[in-house]
Amino acid sequence: MTLPTTMRAIDPAQPGGPDVLQVVERPVPTPGPGEVLIRVHAAGVNRPDVLQRMGRYPVPPGASTILGLEAAGEVVALGEGTSGIEIGDPVTALVPGGAYADYVAAPAGQCLPVPPGMRFAEAATLPETWFTVWANLHDLAHCQTCESLLVHGGTSGIGVTAIDFARLRGLDIIVTCGTDAKCKAALEIGATHAINYRDGDFAPIVRELTGGRGVDVVLDMVGGEYFPRNLASLKEGGRHVSIAFQKGGRLELDIAFVMRRRLHVTGSLLRPRSVEEKASIAEALKAEIWPHFSDGTLGAHLFKEFPLEQADDAHRLMEAGGHVGKIALTLTSAGG
Repeated sequence: MTLPTTMRAIDPAQPGGPDVLQVVERPVPTPGPGEVLIRVHAAGVNRPDVLQRMGRYPVPPGASTILGLEAAGEVVALGEGTSGIEIGDPVTALVPGGAYADYVAAPAGQCLPVPPGMRFAEAATLPETWFTVWANLHDLAHCQTCESLLVHGGTSGIGVTAIDFARLRGLDIIVTCGTDAKCKAALEIGATHAINYRDGDFAPIVRELTGGRGVDVVLDMVGGEYFPRNLASLKEGGRHVSIAFQKGGRLELDIAFVMRRRLHVTGSLLRPRSVEEKASIAEALKAEIWPHFSDGTLGAHLFKEFPLEQADDAHRLMEAGGHVGKIALTLTSAGG
């Protein structure tokens, strides 16, 4: 295949609303050592994309300013020293940026095979949430079979992935959602309990659902006023893991409460991690999670897909919160 020199991309010149998401022309990237070039068929849409578009999520040094953290497509070129992957392989990849484009360069270690029978639009929605859930619930929180877990945003991409993780690992999972319809959807996906957070403080309900004990782990994307409620929802010795802070990241910590109940408070960000760390997560996912896509135990949770030219509408849907699961952009790449 003769590769083009330019491609379509979503690379806003300045922060703003969804209207800044216009298709522009950019050079096709060249894969560096240990990287592959992917002809993108689909890209996942995630909350960090919205924050980056708004100017609230700085691009890491050296990363593409083109939006998009996950993509699925065909490998069309290999960088120097790349092994274990071949031109023509269908892959889905976690990338530091650049997925909203016809082509994206990705570290080979962050690529995973597209599960058999899965469409590219579905496969493109897997890496960001599965890397995040595995890194935080498995590696950081050390969730064990028969433990209990509280996750906010039960029908978000992270939420539905956490439900799937809980199903595989034999965890009871309580989720919070903003409507009764979303609570019902979360239960249908596999949540043990679903709480409509608009009905009042979720902490007493969590304690009631756990017989007064509290949950073993909280996975939190909200921050702000949820933080003390999360701590109140934990059992003695429970673990609180923060992965985002939509309602604010500056929190007051009642250290005496933490000490009395021997709580563990931690958190992580995925995007700044090293290529080596992300490759290690990918290897674990390939061994522990990906076989369940092949045998039908797991599936993608694709809610809606939009063509690249309608990236603005995809972001509007993400911000409105009317989706259950993931959103994707689809591309007919340049060059065929």
